This record gives sequence, structure tokens and C-alpha cells, in this order.
Amino acid sequence: VQLQAFGGGLVQAGDSLRLSCAASGFTFSDYGMGWFRQATGKEREFVAAVTWSGGSTYYSDSVKGRFTISRDNARNTVYLQMNSLKSEDTAVYYCARRGGPFAVVVPEAEGYDYWGQGTLVTVSS
Repeated sequence: VQLQAFGGGLVQAGDSLRLSCAASGFTFSDYGMGWFRQATGKEREFVAAVTWSGGSTYYSDSVKGRFTISRDNARNTVYLQMNSLKSEDTAVYYCARRGGPFAVVVPEAEGYDYWGQGTLVTVSS
């Protein structure tokens, strides 16, 4: 199993950015996927998740209405569209695979079994 996240960068407050996570080594369409982030000196926190089919999505309160998670099962890729970025969104963003096929997505990091390497998003104010 491999997850490779990319698309991070340095942007200004109010800008948009789209992260991508390319998956390989498993049947992507069978698994829910999540995005988490970790700011310097803070614990890893849940950002968003999408079910295996893409039919349902979930967001943390801090990003709801600004971020959109989606997936393309034909391309084995999950995306995180981030709009109206704020300085507090600065963090390393990780994609992760939900543990177990067809499992209900959850916000707890313990519920995910494989993680990408992370991509840094820096939002300057």
C-alpha cells in the first residue's frame, strides 16, 4: 500500500489550494479515505473523510464550508480542495486509508491504517 500526497505550498490568506493523494497497492474503491493535518507543536487532527463510494463526506468544524474532499476511483486519487485559506490552516497534511474495506469513516486517526508522507501547506497572513 502506498499513499502519496502532493500539492502543498505557500499561499496567502484567502487563497485556494488543491491537495491530491495518489493511492496504489490496494483496491482503492473499497476503502474510505481521510485527510488529517498536524501543525507544529500540535497533535494530528482530523480534517475530512470520504466514504469508499464517494457518496458521503465528513468535515471538521474548523474547515466545514471551506474545504471539499472528493475522490476519483478511476484514478485512485483523493482530493482536498481548500478555499478561503487562513493562517491557522498552516500544517502538514496527510492522507490516510480507512482501516478495513467498506468501513464507516471516522474522525479518529486510530481508525486509519496507512498514511501518506504528508505535504506542507503554509498560509501567510
